[in-house]
Amino acid sequence: MTMPQLSDARAALTHEVEVLDERGRRSTIFIPAERPLTVYVDKRELVTLMTLGGAPEALTLGYLRNQRLVKSIADIVSVQVDWSVDAVAVVTRGGIADVEARTSKKVVTTGCGQGSVFGGLMDDIDQIVLPPDARIAQSTVYRIVDTIRTQQSIYKQAGSVHGCALFSNAGELLYFVEDVGRHNAVDAIAGRMWLDGVAGSDKVFYTTGRLTSEMVIKGAQMGIPFLLSRSGTTQMGHMVAGRIGMALLARCTGKHFLLLTGHARLDFEPLPP
Repeated sequence: MTMPQLSDARAALTHEVEVLDERGRRSTIFIPAERPLTVYVDKRELVTLMTLGGAPEALTLGYLRNQRLVKSIADIVSVQVDWSVDAVAVVTRGGIADVEARTSKKVVTTGCGQGSVFGGLMDDIDQIVLPPDARIAQSTVYRIVDTIRTQQSIYKQAGSVHGCALFSNAGELLYFVEDVGRHNAVDAIAGRMWLDGVAGSDKVFYTTGRLTSEMVIKGAQMGIPFLLSRSGTTQMGHMVAGRIGMALLARCTGKHFLLLTGHARLDFEPLPP
């Protein structure tokens, strides 16, 4: 398979600012960077993403994948990011079929930074089949939560960002991405999976943000049967996960979690005294 040509755009992930505290004392702190990235596909402006800028090429690929605009990474010739104009140029081999009709309906989601998706949220959801026998051990859930707790991150330095991670079924960290919105972080991981040819059928996805319908649908499109979060879920996120048989674990902190859907996918183990 021919892989796309990618730029390797770099940008500062934090910005230093001067502040005054409640006593009028001056100091400097770091805050997350945020910048626009306008996506052009075959010279047609598609969307502007507000992003931290840590993985812009992967973000662009994952966005096109999760929006169901491009079916295969082999259909993409190149992805070139230019921060001097805050834009990324994507060249495809055959264009996007019916692009006007497919991008005419936009749904504003609950994603941080105001995410959006094209088309109906539930389009094709019933065609997604997750591996029926995929299971996860309770001890693996704890290993994942502990790995995230000790992970070096922009959040610990500057706050105000969301993190997403992909783990193996044994709890090994494969990818970790932070961005100003969790929808961007999940798209960046989807793009990296696409580039590396990584399947989601035996993987576990973790997010610091809440499990909305958008997050559940994107996880399902990536073929991932397990979604974990230190936050909660929404009614629609819960409904979609139950409908497709995904294991949804919320409020994952320390040894605590709430398994909301996909009960048969979790192998409970005796807790230590």
